[in-house]
Amino acid sequence: MNVYDFDNTIFSGDSTYRFILFELRRHPAAIAYLPKTAFAAFCYYTLHIGTKTQFKEKLYSLLKVCDTDRDVPLFWEKNIGRIKGFYRENHRDDDVIISASPEFLLKPLEEKLGVTVIASRVSPADGKTTGQNCYYDEKVRRFYERYPSGIIENFYSDSYSDEPLARIAQSAYIVNDDLVTQWDFSRHKKRLRT
Repeated sequence: MNVYDFDNTIFSGDSTYRFILFELRRHPAAIAYLPKTAFAAFCYYTLHIGTKTQFKEKLYSLLKVCDTDRDVPLFWEKNIGRIKGFYRENHRDDDVIISASPEFLLKPLEEKLGVTVIASRVSPADGKTTGQNCYYDEKVRRFYERYPSGIIENFYSDSYSDEPLARIAQSAYIVNDDLVTQWDFSRHKKRLRT
């Protein structure tokens, strides 16, 4: 099977942030959650306080005033065209997407693209996360949780932060726009904050 990161890999841009902006435009009451999100971002990224999961829960808290059941399909109507050409050309029926983006946001792609989605388990009702943000080592754990004896033939990502998945793949590639090149393991990422 081929395994792909999603944001900036097969999707042009970051789907989570595009969805948050989409929700802010559709539900102005969500703007009230921005100061709390900005403070959480400052604590995590500048002061190195807390975990990425905790930061993302603050980010997703604005979902409390949104209608994700209605909004997610509308989001994909507007954004499905952001799937990159290289992916459409290489698609296989056993493809797996592993992403830190919310599972509820990416799940429609199982039908739209014919893939399996493994992503962060986030409640679309209130933004609470079950388990850890699907990032770094957690991606490997979640892959083996779903496929205990799975073998990744080819792995694709836009970021060397996905090195744990690249290391268990038979071949790994880095994606920059539509340019796909061999993974460079000399560009090792130190242990990242999760």
